[in-house]
Amino acid sequence: MKKIVLLLIIFFTSGCYAQRTGIESLYGQISGVKLSPSGIPAIKGKVDETLYTLKIQYERGKENLFLEDITINFTPSSQTECIAVLSAANGGTGNLLYGSSKNIAIKTILKGRCLMVTGSNLINLNFSLKDNALLIKTFEIQNIELAFSDHRTIKIPPESGFVYRPAILLRAAGQDGADTYRIPGLATTNLNTLIAVYDIRYKSSRDLQGNIDVGMSRSTDGGQTWESKKKIMDMGEWGGKPNIENGIGDPCILVDNCTNTIWVAALWGHGKPGKSVWSSSGQGLTPEETGQFILVKSDDDGLNWSEPINITAQVKRPEWNLFFQGPGKGITMHNGTLVFPAQYKDENQVPWSTIIYSNDHGKTWRTGTGAKSNTTEAQVVELSDGSLMLNMRDDRNRKDKSDTNGRAISISHDSGKTWSVHPSSNSALPEPNCMGSLISAEVKINDQIQRVLFFSNPNNKTSRSNMTIKASLDRGLTWTGAYQTELNSADGFGYSCMTMVDEKTIGIVYEGVKELYFQKIAIADLLGKQVK
Repeated sequence: MKKIVLLLIIFFTSGCYAQRTGIESLYGQISGVKLSPSGIPAIKGKVDETLYTLKIQYERGKENLFLEDITINFTPSSQTECIAVLSAANGGTGNLLYGSSKNIAIKTILKGRCLMVTGSNLINLNFSLKDNALLIKTFEIQNIELAFSDHRTIKIPPESGFVYRPAILLRAAGQDGADTYRIPGLATTNLNTLIAVYDIRYKSSRDLQGNIDVGMSRSTDGGQTWESKKKIMDMGEWGGKPNIENGIGDPCILVDNCTNTIWVAALWGHGKPGKSVWSSSGQGLTPEETGQFILVKSDDDGLNWSEPINITAQVKRPEWNLFFQGPGKGITMHNGTLVFPAQYKDENQVPWSTIIYSNDHGKTWRTGTGAKSNTTEAQVVELSDGSLMLNMRDDRNRKDKSDTNGRAISISHDSGKTWSVHPSSNSALPEPNCMGSLISAEVKINDQIQRVLFFSNPNNKTSRSNMTIKASLDRGLTWTGAYQTELNSADGFGYSCMTMVDEKTIGIVYEGVKELYFQKIAIADLLGKQVK
């Protein structure tokens, strides 16, 4: 009688491969197993969202082989109490349910029976979050164990790491009759209310000119829940032109920390149907000639908003072809100065990033000089020495994918009258050519208060994918990979805006495709145990 020889299962980093002889020949051979995270947000309210995909490569033998138990081992730090249901489904047979559990622990076993077929066998691991899942929770699979009907077992880690956080779909494509929601701004008021602003693009994803208004969402519980959308900027049929010729958008939000007045700036385009404001806006100051710089404000924590305030004549030079805000968010400096990031196209149609600022809490506004040519959408922060850092989208990065790809960074010590190049400019923060977000915060690190910069954008030179938050502890000189976290690996429209929800937590609104996500990230998740 021949002896049955069992060979050890051999594991590789790219997957798990098993080679056995004897009895296994009856049941066939498993030549590869791969567990892949989707890298997309775990959305509250979305049922059976596939967050991991299991692929089993199988060569059939004489006897049928069944997958019976799937043991899912989460990382020790995972907070699985935010998960309502975890299930597995056969992705190759109409997503037929394999097994599920509502009792999610660090070790969770799904029992079922799934016939292995010759070739690729796909199993989706689907998650449904609890309605009351806290957005600050995280979870990640450390490895899974597969038990088969021939008594063999396979243990495999994910092919790459990805930490999942509950997310809110703040605005969905098609919601409330709008085709697209884009261009997020986000700020925290003195009363700890979160105010998010964005474009309501009714007919398409196209930029101005078009039927576009500015919307606002408000949260009084740190972003856990949000009030209904409110429209706060709408130029209607001004001048006898239809809505499609009176679009207003690209909002930028600023909270005056001295008065708690909330300001929102936006670009209004008038007339010129079928043409983009970016290309058709001309010299001059009137709505018929050029795009208009419009403000609205709220003095009651975002409940009510003023009528439009046109400051074009204050901030735009007549010879410039266009002048408008960030978008994203502005700041209040320690001396009370209000600062919006801004951009303009000069008399030669060359774009420049700059700022506008107010020393009298928004009664009057002044404009800085251009920081660098061929830059557009920017964000601004105040550094610990009182200087301003302008972080700019650089149009050179449309073609430059080399070591000189990266956000352009400039510093001003005189309210934007003059600018100097920061050492990290065009090298430290790669971009696919897209808007990004930059904020600063006082953080307690190793029992000492330190100013930290946080930056978000699609962390990719070639595509608007891999939405990532990074931190710098040295005034933006370096952005080490140890201090960053990826929120969404998928392609999207790529714009984002951050705010400090509280002293320990960052909130971010960012674009998917035609929709906006909101997530929260603990600073300790970025900086580690040194943060208390």
